[in-house]
Amino acid sequence: MRKELLTIALLSAMVFNQGCNSKKEEAKNEEKKPLSLIVVEPGHFHAALVQKSMYDDVDSVVHVYASEGPDVKAYLDKVEKYNTRPEAPTHWKEEVYTGSDFFEKMISEKKGNVVVLAGNNQKKTDFIKRSVDAGLNVLADKPMAIDAAGFDKLKEAFASADKNKVLLYDIMTERYEITNTLQRELALLPEIFGELQKGTPENPAVSKESVHHFFKYISGEPLVRPTWFFDVNQQGEGMVDVTTHLVDLVQWSCFPNVSLDYQKDIQLLSTKRTATQLTPSQFKLVTKSETYPDFLKKDIKDTLLNVYSNGELNYTLKGVHAKVSVIWNFQAPEGTGDTHYSIMKGSKANLIVRQGKEQKYKPVLYIETTDKSKAYEDAVAAAFKSVQDKYPGVDLKKTAAGWEVVIDAKYDTGHESHFAQVANAYMGYLKAGKLPEWEVPNMIAKYWLTTSALKQAKGGK
Repeated sequence: MRKELLTIALLSAMVFNQGCNSKKEEAKNEEKKPLSLIVVEPGHFHAALVQKSMYDDVDSVVHVYASEGPDVKAYLDKVEKYNTRPEAPTHWKEEVYTGSDFFEKMISEKKGNVVVLAGNNQKKTDFIKRSVDAGLNVLADKPMAIDAAGFDKLKEAFASADKNKVLLYDIMTERYEITNTLQRELALLPEIFGELQKGTPENPAVSKESVHHFFKYISGEPLVRPTWFFDVNQQGEGMVDVTTHLVDLVQWSCFPNVSLDYQKDIQLLSTKRTATQLTPSQFKLVTKSETYPDFLKKDIKDTLLNVYSNGELNYTLKGVHAKVSVIWNFQAPEGTGDTHYSIMKGSKANLIVRQGKEQKYKPVLYIETTDKSKAYEDAVAAAFKSVQDKYPGVDLKKTAAGWEVVIDAKYDTGHESHFAQVANAYMGYLKAGKLPEWEVPNMIAKYWLTTSALKQAKGGK
């Protein structure tokens, strides 16, 4: 009996030790993770979307520094929902500091090595510069600069990042939307696309238009926007906000992996800005605020809030005429959502993304051509095989104007999933210790264009 008890005790000790060792191993593995996030003043829901997934090289403990208020609470609530969802829950542990000195506290403590910035854009460029000056990597939501002065500071930030051997990168989710990705792939195939045309100011070779909505659903819930989102001094005008994505796609699609020099390669031709009007009840619905805050009084006329969220710019990039425009409406009609239109004109075919009623408000990519010859049709079929090798399940369907690119549902992962794709790419760059050579000059070119366009649209102010 004594021998049996001794055996049981030894086995229990072994199991206990294995459990302890397992926990120690888990802790050890956690300690090994090279990256740790610092989330600063998370006023935009994109901050939470970065944490909708876990990452192999990122510590589960996230250090949050913010001013007290509803913005940080909304961010923490979203992360908690991701942690407690039934399918593939995340396991972030949020260590939060709130106070008016949040940024100074973050810099002095340096509890992580990757700063995530997605919030009020008024101070964002300053936060970027001070973070890289302190030797911290930065992953920033767009826009990284909202005016000409911000652009000058951003240029200094890139120089400081280079000097301090840290990586500064913006979150360009639209590159990962499958129709944008495939439009770029097809433009690289001369057998299908031919050569990118030059176009004219009246008939640009590349055009991208985007329609967005102030009231929308995120992760299945109505989005509550902070009141400052409607102040262009804090959020930035439409021309320097969403337009950032469109300008990025033009560069990325037309001149892939090519470093651009904004002083030589871009010529700004014309710009236009207009306001979207919101009623007091619409403002209340999307912000939950009963009244307009004082900082918005300057934009109110006859009780209507005028938000300069719409912008259009025409320019040339390496001699190619391009046009980008963004429009914000209050709410999309039932069954619809944000929409995107894009055209790239080639000598053999046009590559067009449409997202209207005919497409059931889902983006669809088309190859449209006037060449109806058997030789061209055979060339398209042969060249498209390289796309199918890269993206299995993608196919072509003949139409009267050419072809529709049929895309397998597995590639339609939705906008929210693109944040993890950007973050994973960024983690890879951090591991390699550098960004692709063209990324920094092209970010600089992009923000020069958007901020210069705003300056021009406001009459050089």
